[in-house]
Amino acid sequence: MPRWKELPTELDPRVRQLAVRLRRLKDHSGLTMRQLAAKTGYSAKSWERYLGGRTLPPPEAVEAMARIGGDDPTRLLALHEIAADAWGDRRGATSVTKAPHVTGTAEAAEATVAVQVPESPPAGTRKTRRRVRSPRVALVAGTVTLVVALSAAVLMVVRPPDGVSRAAAAPVAPSAAASSSPAKPTYTCRMERIDGHWYAGNSRTQDALLADGFAGPKVAEAQCLLRRAGISPGKIDGIYGPLTRRAVQIIQKRAGLPKDGLVGPHTWKALRVGPHTWKVPQG
Repeated sequence: MPRWKELPTELDPRVRQLAVRLRRLKDHSGLTMRQLAAKTGYSAKSWERYLGGRTLPPPEAVEAMARIGGDDPTRLLALHEIAADAWGDRRGATSVTKAPHVTGTAEAAEATVAVQVPESPPAGTRKTRRRVRSPRVALVAGTVTLVVALSAAVLMVVRPPDGVSRAAAAPVAPSAAASSSPAKPTYTCRMERIDGHWYAGNSRTQDALLADGFAGPKVAEAQCLLRRAGISPGKIDGIYGPLTRRAVQIIQKRAGLPKDGLVGPHTWKALRVGPHTWKVPQG
């Protein structure tokens, strides 16, 4: 079994999870890169990029790897879809921050001209430029007006006119709630059993996929069910972190499921129904 290189540190946790799963399936198959290329139709170089976290594999390659490694293609494709969203966010941010590469060719010169802003606008465009700047002028005028109004209010507080009390002249202070940041959501575990299934009052999902970096009521539901099963996921905060993943792996081991740390349909079933349905005894 080859020793894998460390994945890039800047890799999104969702993309990293997919790369780790693909590496495990490749190791489980016992195939070399060339043999893997022959069976899937994707070159050995492509698989090196996929498994190294440098390129996101296409769904067809992920499905082929799942079948070769004996894994469930549907579950692996769901993980690929999550990783693709994270990969798209990363590419979008990169395309905004990176400058165009200039090579010195005629095409590069044309690209440079297209990007640069001309020093003097051609005839017929002055009206357009005035329209663009007019909101800024209006903003400055509005700011000046606001400053004048605030100054007048301060003067009214310090020295109200005759016949007006200071209490009446003083402006109303904004409430503390308006300036405070919104509070983080809180979750509770209200356990009840319905038709042989346990529910904690946060979500009734049976098949939602949860992984590192996820947050929300579905994660809080899984955390409550983990605690009911006797494994602490840490604080019930709705955030899928290392403690929650470790607790999920312990439950998966007891239930005879793959210890991938992901909550999918099989893990939800083990949590909802309880230990009496697990394939192996607790220990």
